[in-house]
Amino acid sequence: MVVTALSPSLLLRALARAGRAPRACCCAPSSRRLHLTAPRNDAVIISGRKLAQQIRQEARHEVEQWVVAGNKRPHLSVVLVGENPASHSYVLNKTKAAADVEHIDERKICNAVIPEKDVDGFHVVNVGRMCLDQYSMLPATPWGVWEIIKRTGIPTLGKNVVVAGRSKNVGMPIAMLLHTDGRHERPGGDATVTISHRYTPKEQLKQHTILADIVVAAAGIPNLITADMIKEGAAVIDVGINRVQDPVTAKSKLVGDVDFEGVKKKASYITPVPGGVGPMTVAMLMKNTIIAAKKMLKSKELEALTV
Repeated sequence: MVVTALSPSLLLRALARAGRAPRACCCAPSSRRLHLTAPRNDAVIISGRKLAQQIRQEARHEVEQWVVAGNKRPHLSVVLVGENPASHSYVLNKTKAAADVEHIDERKICNAVIPEKDVDGFHVVNVGRMCLDQYSMLPATPWGVWEIIKRTGIPTLGKNVVVAGRSKNVGMPIAMLLHTDGRHERPGGDATVTISHRYTPKEQLKQHTILADIVVAAAGIPNLITADMIKEGAAVIDVGINRVQDPVTAKSKLVGDVDFEGVKKKASYITPVPGGVGPMTVAMLMKNTIIAAKKMLKSKELEALTV
């Protein structure tokens, strides 16, 4: 187990790695709206790094205002359990160091953190509130996917969405955010969402993805989504983090769940791996850290009034 404490400003500076991608999109809701029925010759590659940079700037401004108002600078502590490569990649991006301890019950640890400080959104209370469309601490990766879709201007209202992956921390929350009512306390995307999982036959999955306006790949399977499974003009968000051996260099590299080179020729928008959802996850964690600090201050103020 590694427990570290560092300020968002230091963390943000450590993580401020600007990345460039051809035809990258990093805008707030675009004036050029996406028409999912219109075929395209090549996808717009969404730069998660540039979008994350915008969000980090927003977070930095919030922290500056917070400190100027006389409050302590928010700090973030990290507990890493187990050997999951995706978790390690995520935490390495936050702290550049990690270790594992296998005797810790991950669920007990998640619930031991009070909901107000649960910046990963893993506490059962935050999960329950999210499922009820109430304001809660959202898991950073699903929130990052949501922000990519919204800030890029990809429409969700009435659209068909396939989420490949049903994990409680990624796939399920993404599906919840996209399908819930946009008029509720925590607005959703009003999309029609289909969720697949490890036991969904690939041919059956293809029957759904070929009709989907948006495909979110979060199963942890390299090349799960290929070009023949995508309709012309679909938006493809790749959440997968898989470490594979490069056939040319024989070195280890990170890839997603999507056949990027093939799918980008049919999709309208696509996120790369690395440089797509990953940087957004870290950026949304910073936003959650600030939200948590404000909630804790409010709780202390209310407690002081009752004494």
